[in-house]
Amino acid sequence: MRVLGFDPGTAITGYGVVERRGSRLYHIAHGTISTPAGMHFAERLAMIFAKAQALIARHQPDAVALEKLYFSQNVTTGISVAQARGVLALTAAQAGKPIGEFSPLEVKGAVVGYGKATKKQVQEMVKVLLNLDELPRPDDAADGLAIAICQIHGCPRFRDPR
Repeated sequence: MRVLGFDPGTAITGYGVVERRGSRLYHIAHGTISTPAGMHFAERLAMIFAKAQALIARHQPDAVALEKLYFSQNVTTGISVAQARGVLALTAAQAGKPIGEFSPLEVKGAVVGYGKATKKQVQEMVKVLLNLDELPRPDDAADGLAIAICQIHGCPRFRDPR
């Protein structure tokens, strides 16, 4: 099973591609989709859409995993993240890919075993689970890998749009 995980954001969307073969996990790719700060939000969303389509075409995942929206203070940031998340969900649905949705607590629990783990702890466990030589960077890409691992580990909230 191959999963493309996304950590949505309008400025930076992290992604990670992880494959399970038997009981082993393999790192396929990770990185970010970045949009210029001065660009109109609609153009930013179009750029995220196009780059997400290209990632799905290139990596041919069996499923796509998205981090659920969580914000406690900045509603404006939350709205823009929700817009990016919607574009990513649309991209996956149009490609006919099943979509998993996971809260940060679920992702941390699946990867580290503790829902209140730090970002550093998540990065360390992603490194170990994927047998990487160094911590995956940037943080957004490491989160994308962690979200993909969560889906592979059989977290709940898996939806097939077909």
